Order: sequence, then C-alpha cells, then structure tokens
Amino acid sequence: MNPISPRVLLIRGMLAGLLAGVAAFLVAYVLGESKVDAAIAIEEAGAAVHEHAEEAPVSRALQATAGLGTGTLLYGVAIGGIAALVFCYALGRLGRFGPRATAALVSGGLFLTLNLVPFLKYPANPPAVGDPDTVVRRTTLFILMIALSLLLAAGALILGRRLAPALGNWNASVVASLAFVVAVGLAYALLPGINEVPADFPAALIWQFRLASLAIQAALWTTFGLAFGFLAERAIAPAVAPKEAVQPTS
Repeated sequence: MNPISPRVLLIRGMLAGLLAGVAAFLVAYVLGESKVDAAIAIEEAGAAVHEHAEEAPVSRALQATAGLGTGTLLYGVAIGGIAALVFCYALGRLGRFGPRATAALVSGGLFLTLNLVPFLKYPANPPAVGDPDTVVRRTTLFILMIALSLLLAAGALILGRRLAPALGNWNASVVASLAFVVAVGLAYALLPGINEVPADFPAALIWQFRLASLAIQAALWTTFGLAFGFLAERAIAPAVAPKEAVQPTS
C-alpha cells in the first residue's frame, strides 16, 4: 500500500463524518422528533397545572430542523476526524486487514465503547424525565462511563495482543473479549444507578425514545464505516499502472 499522510485521511474522515451526520439527522428527524414532541407535550401539560409555561426562545420547528441538522453535522465531522486518527493508528496493527475492513472494525469498536456500553448503564431519556438538580451528577457519571469503556477496551486490545503468541489470535481474542465483558460488568455494578423517571410517565415512550437515540448512533457509525472505508481505500491502495502501449513492429 502507498504511504499516505494522516492529514489526507483526516480530511477524508471528516468528509465521511459529514455524510454520517446527514444520515444521523435523517434518522433523528424521522424516528426521534415525534418522541421528543410527545415528551414535551407531557412536560408542558404538567407545567400548566402549576404555572404558565414560559415560551421557548427558539421555536420547536427551528429546533427540529436547523438546530438538529447543525448539531448532527458538526458532531459527525468531529467524530469523523477523531475516528480517522484512530484508523491511522489501527491500520496494520489489528491483523492483515485492508482499509475497508479496518474502517469497519474501528467504526464498530467506537460505536461499542462510546455509545452502546454507556447506553446500557445510563440510557438516554426524553424531556420531562430527570431532576434538574442532578444534571451535573448525571452528566459526570455518563462521561465517567464513557472513559471507563474506552480504557477497558484499550486494555482488552493490549491483553489480546500479548496473549496471541501463546494462545493464537482467535483464542486470545476470545479471552480478551470475555475480560472486557467482565470488567464492564464490574463497572456497571460499582457505579451508582440513576432512576428519575416519573411514575406516571409512559414507559412505552421512554423505550421508543431510547431505541431511537441508539438507532441514530448506529446509523452514524454504519454510514461512517462504509463511507470512510471507501475513501480510505481509494487513497491508500496502490494505483494500477497503465499498460504500456504496444509498439507496432516494423
């Protein structure tokens, strides 16, 4: 494969992240916004019982379109740049995988560590769920869970590479994966839980919102993996030399 500057892959990663942001926006708009509207309606109904609800400084229509689109696109570009740097380090270090396979592994690994593992401990909640006084505590615990997930995943990769000479790649991968699952389970048990869902809040709406939030991240990482794998391969793969023209014989 051709040597390539990380800057080239960084730019392509940000471009793939932009495409992933578009996919995330579409999923969020189709699957998530109706759940947000339903939760806001419940919140406003409860506020109207006690006092008049304050008018939001930004209209809900603008939040659901321009605001949501801007946020997902910027998030996609930022995540794409970070994932591209991870790809630069991972390429050639995860086995004999090509650019597309490495991009898929990186995307899947980042989705697992940044989204799925923290989600299973601290799932997303719609508006009207959660005590405003505990926002800082909840945010801190969520960020801590992400950090632990990343550290444990890095530790599992190191463990797998060190065990590979003795156990073989497959067995070492299995042992490292089991160690990661056990370590994540211990983290789940040691970190405090959060349960601030009102008793009268519809359970179906909560789970629909949570599944929609997970689908958004899945769409983002799937799109990024496919798009960046294609772009990275085109940048890295050696160009096929054109066939020399056959000179006519005299």
